[in-house]
Amino acid sequence: MVDALGLDGFDLKLLAELQQDGRLTNSDLGERVHLSASQVSRRVQRLIEEGYIKRFQAVLSRQKLGFGLTVYCLVTLKIHAGDSMQAFHERVRALPEVVECQSLTGEADYVLKIVVADLKRFSDFMSEHLMKAPEVANIRSSVVLESIKETGAYPLQAKPVR
Repeated sequence: MVDALGLDGFDLKLLAELQQDGRLTNSDLGERVHLSASQVSRRVQRLIEEGYIKRFQAVLSRQKLGFGLTVYCLVTLKIHAGDSMQAFHERVRALPEVVECQSLTGEADYVLKIVVADLKRFSDFMSEHLMKAPEVANIRSSVVLESIKETGAYPLQAKPVR
C-alpha cells in the first residue's frame, strides 16, 4: 500500500534502516526488509532521485573531536527588512561553529545551535561574531548541561500525511 507521500512499507523500512546505519549494503538491507539486493538498489536509487534521501553522512563524536560545549542562542534582529535578514543569514552560514540555525515564531527571530571547545571559546565567539553583528538586537544563551536525547532520525512510524 502506497501512502500520501508516495512511499510504501518497504520504502519506509529502508529509510528507517538507513537512518540507523547508512553503511548497510544492499544485501544487508534486503535481509532486514525482506527484499532482494537488486530491489533494494532500485528503491534506494529512487528514494535518492525523489529527494527522500538528501545525503549519506557520518555522525561524529563532538567530545572526541574536542567540541565539549553546546550552546543554544535565541537571537532577535533590530530590523526585519530583507537586507538585514539576508545579512544575518549570510553571517550565520559563514560561521562553522553554528551547526544549526532555525527561523522562529514568537519572541526571538532565530535559534542557533553552537558547538565550541569550552566557555572561553564561546565567549570569544560571541564577542567576535554575534555581539558585533549590526543587525542583531538581542541574544539570549543557554548552555547545554547534559544531552538527554540526540538523534537526526525521523519518527517514520508516526510520519505525517500530506
